[in-house]
Amino acid sequence: MPEQPVRARLVDVAHAAGVSKATVSKVLNGRQDLSVRPETRRRVHEAAEALGYRPHSGARALAGASTHALALLVPALGNPTYVTIARGAYQRARELGYLSLLAEDFDGQEADESFNDLVQEGRVDGLLIASARPGHPLLDALNRSAVPHVFLNRSVEGSGRNVTMDVARSSVTALDHLHGLGHRTVGHIAGPSGITPSEVRKEAFLRHAGTLGLDAAPVASGDFTEDGGGSAARELLSGGGHPPVTALYTSSLAQAIGAMAAIRDLGLRIPEDVSVVGNDDLPVAAHLHPPLTTVAMPLYELGTAAVDALVATIEGRTVGDVLVPTEPQLVLRGSTARPADPGGTP
Repeated sequence: MPEQPVRARLVDVAHAAGVSKATVSKVLNGRQDLSVRPETRRRVHEAAEALGYRPHSGARALAGASTHALALLVPALGNPTYVTIARGAYQRARELGYLSLLAEDFDGQEADESFNDLVQEGRVDGLLIASARPGHPLLDALNRSAVPHVFLNRSVEGSGRNVTMDVARSSVTALDHLHGLGHRTVGHIAGPSGITPSEVRKEAFLRHAGTLGLDAAPVASGDFTEDGGGSAARELLSGGGHPPVTALYTSSLAQAIGAMAAIRDLGLRIPEDVSVVGNDDLPVAAHLHPPLTTVAMPLYELGTAAVDALVATIEGRTVGDVLVPTEPQLVLRGSTARPADPGGTP
């Protein structure tokens, strides 16, 4: 069977012409607002013709037509939190006549790659951005573009495009539960510094710990992963100049799984020696040993609300910041209990 010819891509034309993909996209779509020398334009057209390049069908969006496709840009596909968010976004997009695509924003990836691939080639009508962080190059690219977009889960101050949950309330919910059980030294495993929901969650934890009069509320930071939770748990349980920690509240389900493994490695029991509350609730939490008590966040609703806001923006309506009204809910399972008394009896 004869081998099928490989279709030339935009990046192939860019390499042949010695220019960026953004330049090729704009030149081939007749953009006159691009400051490019006539010689460069000629070189781009010659390279495209020599390679037999045919623009992606989605490029019609550059002429004003709609692809009826949206892209959800997440920081890590390995983070189970985004599975539920993506499901909510996909379902609501379908209801509104759109297709929701999923893309991972790899660390170190140039903004030009994600931005041009998804938007400037006309593949999507707008972006749902869950990977915004201070200094992200994509933010600068979006400031120079009129592409419709909203930020979800990780907000951008002053953008007026943020779709968020009551993250602070999750810390209050977890602490009220642990305090009610009698815990007085509760440690918090925060996420990496600079991530908005992590900072909000940590600040709310410390503020409410003070309101409750806890003996201590130490904090350790880690990635939103099992390894991040494990290393932070070992740090908090090592002593560190505060009374022994009898309970941990983590920023993610993955961190909680890592923390539980670290607790066992230290020869401690859950919940007899250390209670654990995880943030976000997914089905796997009920199948851990012991089953994990969690604070369920409205992740599905976050995905649907973000699509609603983005489609409204695409249609030219003013939306502003959106707060999902559903409050965090405690899901009580077997990983929390009253702390042991000095004699060792729970």
